[in-house]
Amino acid sequence: MSMCARKILLTVSAALVIGLAPLAVGQVRQIDSSSRLLVHAYKSGLFSGFADNHEIEAPISEGSVDEGGLQVKFSVEARRMKVLDPKLSADKRREVQERMEGPQVLDSARFPTITFESTKVERTDPGSLLVQGRLSLHGAARPISLTVKNEGGRYVGTCTLSQREFGITPISIAGGTVKVKDELKIEFDIKTK
Repeated sequence: MSMCARKILLTVSAALVIGLAPLAVGQVRQIDSSSRLLVHAYKSGLFSGFADNHEIEAPISEGSVDEGGLQVKFSVEARRMKVLDPKLSADKRREVQERMEGPQVLDSARFPTITFESTKVERTDPGSLLVQGRLSLHGAARPISLTVKNEGGRYVGTCTLSQREFGITPISIAGGTVKVKDELKIEFDIKTK
């Protein structure tokens, strides 16, 4: 091979390696501040007809998605979680908010941050991922698995979790005739920038 051909081959090879390097490493994108989790807490018990289901917004304070390396991590500041419950009066909503932040539930003074970090991400179907990771909540870290759909750059899905697995005893009033179910439903909508 002539010296000129070697130089051309070397130059083309170097350009290909440099051009493909970002694809091999992955592109890390920050999670947009409009991303959020929506927590649904449902009522149960003999007199649950007199109680309310609760809807809580949990904005993601920071995080990132590594699309090439298939990793995700984010955090939520417990004090930024907000009880939405539009059917409740402002006073009742404030009472539910205080109870949620207090030592009976989140204990946000002692455990100010909720975090999730993936440990394994697998592509299942086109546009779908099975994400396994560790959720740290209320001073406990537990493994969770969830299915995530990529909808035009937004990662959406739902999962459930048990409050008891994280050391939280579901709220119970009136001798247990009205209580919050142990299982919470979490919807998520995560956008990257």
